[in-house]
Amino acid sequence: MDMRQLGRSELKTAPIIFGGNVFGWTLDEQQSFEMLDAWLDAGFNMIDTADVYSRWAEGHQGGESESVLGRYFRARGNRDRITLASKVGMEMPGGKGLSRDWIMQAVEDSLKRLQTDHLDLYFSHRDDPDTPLEETLEAYQRLIEQGKVRYVAASNYSGERLEEAMRIAGDNGLPRYEALQPFYNLYDRHEFENDLAGVCQQHDLGVTPYFSLASGFLTGKYRSREDAKGKAREQFVEQYFNKRGMRVLNALDQVAERLEATPAAVSLAWLIAQPAVTAPIASATSQRQFDQLVQATQLKLDDDALKILDEASRPDQGN
Repeated sequence: MDMRQLGRSELKTAPIIFGGNVFGWTLDEQQSFEMLDAWLDAGFNMIDTADVYSRWAEGHQGGESESVLGRYFRARGNRDRITLASKVGMEMPGGKGLSRDWIMQAVEDSLKRLQTDHLDLYFSHRDDPDTPLEETLEAYQRLIEQGKVRYVAASNYSGERLEEAMRIAGDNGLPRYEALQPFYNLYDRHEFENDLAGVCQQHDLGVTPYFSLASGFLTGKYRSREDAKGKAREQFVEQYFNKRGMRVLNALDQVAERLEATPAAVSLAWLIAQPAVTAPIASATSQRQFDQLVQATQLKLDDDALKILDEASRPDQGN
């Protein structure tokens, strides 16, 4: 089974993945449990997390999201209902990168926090130019042989390095990356569409974009810097307050009004409609946001809607 099959069959009812960066950060443990229950009750089943979540928050060391998920699995006894992805490579208190030794240590730490014996999908969170690709893939081979990981994938790789990793895997009989998790959304299009989409399609890689809603900007709730001031995601949305950002919001408003949807649902539906995308990653911290994720999976954008969104967000129009 390749990642595209994993994404399409095991997601069951809709092509969307819940982003676990919010667990233990903008959702406390009780709220996280309630959101996870709702996610499963709605028929979804894939969760994406990482060892580094949420190290960026004041007082956090990393591992907060995985720990909340682990306590959830223990409390509910439902690990077997969930397709679980985590990541290695970003800096943690004990190390960073994609060396054999660090991967072997980091996966044990993640499995312990998650209170599980395996990961369905394990991502290289960021390319590590200081470690040979062969060494990284050999470490993953060991983990697959040990039953601790089912499939491996990549995130934050250039097209050139992703292509090289695929070649090395093929030449040496090593596990290949089955998916890519790129930074891709209606605003941030250039890097994926011009450097990575072709590689993914050539090798039939699953594509699970992160920051699918541009850290909340594409929901329309941040219309100015003042709207974002003091919010948890202020640092992430600062870059979008420019002419193109406003054009994108206006286009989203136009399409959302006509289709009786929300900008968030339209933004995710646009991603789902892209031929290279398997399943975008998105989070929710309230029932209203959760409902928009569900709505996105039911929303079909017509040609007029896609044209309006594409033209407003074209990277060559500048900022």
